[in-house]
Amino acid sequence: MGKMMEGAGQKRRPWKRRGPLGSLLLLICMFSPAVTLLQDIEEKQCPIGDFLTEEGICCNKCSAGLKLVEKCHAAGHRSNCTACPDGEYTDQMNYSYNCRRCRRCRKSKHELEESACKRESNTVCKCEDGYYKSKIDSETYQCLKCKQCGADEVEEMKCTKDSNTKCGCKPNYYRFRSKCEPCKDCTDVCKHLCPPSSRAPVPIAIPFNVIAGAVTVFLVLLGLVAFITYRFTKCSTKRKLLSSQTSPDPQHDCKQVLIYTEPPNNCSVDAIPESPVSDPSNLPDCVPKEIKIPELIYTVLDLVPVRQVKQLVRSLGVSDTEIEQAEADHRSCSEAHYQMLRVWAETCPRTGGGGKGKMLQWPLLLELLDKLRMMHLVLAVQELEAKYGIQ
Repeated sequence: MGKMMEGAGQKRRPWKRRGPLGSLLLLICMFSPAVTLLQDIEEKQCPIGDFLTEEGICCNKCSAGLKLVEKCHAAGHRSNCTACPDGEYTDQMNYSYNCRRCRRCRKSKHELEESACKRESNTVCKCEDGYYKSKIDSETYQCLKCKQCGADEVEEMKCTKDSNTKCGCKPNYYRFRSKCEPCKDCTDVCKHLCPPSSRAPVPIAIPFNVIAGAVTVFLVLLGLVAFITYRFTKCSTKRKLLSSQTSPDPQHDCKQVLIYTEPPNNCSVDAIPESPVSDPSNLPDCVPKEIKIPELIYTVLDLVPVRQVKQLVRSLGVSDTEIEQAEADHRSCSEAHYQMLRVWAETCPRTGGGGKGKMLQWPLLLELLDKLRMMHLVLAVQELEAKYGIQ
């Protein structure tokens, strides 16, 4: 009996030693992730006016008018900031390595400078006399010519720098289809302008047989027009089919006829592709001699926000397959975006026979500007127009 008790005691003794140690290890495992999570949350919160670096350090931002040169390397240290150079500015606290370029008031767009650009504020432009600001969005606008009231209109509100002239019809006139018409017969549309004693004329009763005859004539004429239109369309389609079978398809050939013009002021002009219906007199006065594709792409990437680059290249005709291929070939986001724009710039059907090269065709640049305007990236359009001398 004593040996059995002793054996039982020996079996329980190791369990008693492991009990407290096992409980301690269990508590450590339960609370360790929670403590680590709280530390991570606390480290990611920086005071107002600071930003969190990749190393997890809170560094101070640069004030308006300054840009970041070097971020701090330890807690409590200060970032190295420097003033924006002439012609550039920052209007709020930032940690950007680049300042923004000052706006330039363009005389060709009827703009005048109201206040010059400073390191901490952008240029303020106003419209010249006879023009007013028509807002496109919260940041951009265009100067439009003030409206002149017509002969049958009176000026109700003068044109201001922010609003157009407001015109109304002169007495005894009413507005009909954007024009002021005199109220002659006191009809329903203008009876409020007539004296109380005036009455609208009694409508003349038209016999039913006259109405039925008019409807019959109208239906006959309508059927005749439909028949003539059908015959004409059928003949035209037949001629097009015959001509397409005998003439080569110009879409399968990248070569296009090039025209050369002598622009004013001895401006050098490269060959510009001519569309079948284009008129050489509609060409721009001064076309840049050459537009280097790499330089243009880097400029676009600096001006267009990263999140909108894919939207831009899709609108320019780059397929999703080409976009996915660019992302697969390049780990860097900027290199992938560069490749997407390069696919657009060097595709043969778009460059008018240029094939893969280093120079961009002029119509392609105009297409790019149109897409940027549709995306409301007006500042980017202005920068590119200024860079390539587009008025």
